[in-house]
Amino acid sequence: MTKQNEFRDVAQRALEHAVAWRTDGPKLPAIPPATRDQLRARFDIGLPEKGLAGTEVIEALVSAAQDGLATNTHSNFYSWVQGSSHPVGVAADILTSAWGQNAAIYQTAPAAAIAEEIAAKWLLELLHLPAECSLAFSTGATMASFICLSAARSEVLRQAGYDLEQNGLSGAPAVTVLLGDEAHATIFADLKYLGFGERNLVRIAVDDQGRMLAADLAKKLALVAGPKIVITQAGHINSGAFDPFPEIIAASKLAGAWVHVDGAFGLWARAVPTLAPMAAGLEAADSWTTDGHKWLQVPYDSGFAIVRHAEAHRRAMDVTASYLTKHADDGRNPSHFGPELSRRSRGFAVWAVLQALGRQGVQEMVARHCRCAQHLAQRLRDVAGIRVLNQVVLNQLAIAFGEESESAEIRAQLTASVIQAIREENLNFVLGANWRNQPILRISVISLYTDIPDMDILADSILRAWKAVRS
Repeated sequence: MTKQNEFRDVAQRALEHAVAWRTDGPKLPAIPPATRDQLRARFDIGLPEKGLAGTEVIEALVSAAQDGLATNTHSNFYSWVQGSSHPVGVAADILTSAWGQNAAIYQTAPAAAIAEEIAAKWLLELLHLPAECSLAFSTGATMASFICLSAARSEVLRQAGYDLEQNGLSGAPAVTVLLGDEAHATIFADLKYLGFGERNLVRIAVDDQGRMLAADLAKKLALVAGPKIVITQAGHINSGAFDPFPEIIAASKLAGAWVHVDGAFGLWARAVPTLAPMAAGLEAADSWTTDGHKWLQVPYDSGFAIVRHAEAHRRAMDVTASYLTKHADDGRNPSHFGPELSRRSRGFAVWAVLQALGRQGVQEMVARHCRCAQHLAQRLRDVAGIRVLNQVVLNQLAIAFGEESESAEIRAQLTASVIQAIREENLNFVLGANWRNQPILRISVISLYTDIPDMDILADSILRAWKAVRS
């Protein structure tokens, strides 16, 4: 068999299974039925001495994986903020893999570089951010924040008269990072990767929805000398709440601080006219991050690091070498803006999904998910013993069970039992979390396909579980 025929056969076989998964998925159990030991036994079939036929490998892979696949590509997945991979994006991703372009510089993949250039322009339009911003295509919001905070670190040190790129961190002035007490875990991880320890951090008090208190920030900014970075949040992971950006950014700019916005999913509210007021004012920040594989439904992996100051961005990230030929008349060179030199061409899938959804499609989807969250809250709000803990302003719900008059231990047991009962029914993929010193059922409405009827199925499941547990 020729290599061309082998690719045709294995690609067709893989595509048949992919279509079957997308078609049959809604009928499958919400929670993967295979155990850890079963999956190990299915995958650990030994390394063959001689390679197997391609179609045989594909069949073996599907057989090993299929009972261990989460249903986040379907409408009944609510555990985390994970998109469902738009079908057009998946198709574009298949082409991306088949084309095999390395999106390092323009010369290695001209079409990939220009796809990123144009997709970046459209993203800034959708999010109503300054057109002059530079944008890096990353693995997700974690790496996107790493990129933005790298640029922030370089720039605040430059403004303090220190050349980080020339002199390194040893001997650099201390940089203070001020952030909300309920900043996302990935932000703390990024700061650790960048060499910031706990002593470099000043935690700002938050309200009962996790929003940073601007007055506390202003007070603590006044006590900090030297270079400063302030990290804000658009879309709290449990409540969906937004920090008060106008007050925060005004105080930060007065203190000479760089302002970064962690908007992994909440930044997309700016695309919807009715939701945009919650995110008003954040366009005055210095950098922003958001995910493509969350609300935009781009296949994994996809994130965007957006920086107002392109020079600072490039200074922190540019990869140069004599063999990386770059010409003045080239298009966009991706390696100017991110740390990866070898990577897949992420811009193709982003370009395709933006074309498939269009501005109105993005607006409709985000608004629909927020309506779904409101609908679920309304179904649960008046039921004795069920407490919706957050103001449902976006797509997130934080739900606890038990009366406030009951002990914390009993409430925790009740919440855990309800979650377990929902999972045993296996109509919806849910899990718990902890917020404000109590266990919660956290619901994230994020699938491309989720609509009001899905909310009613979920609400009925929650109510059945609560009735059984309470009785």
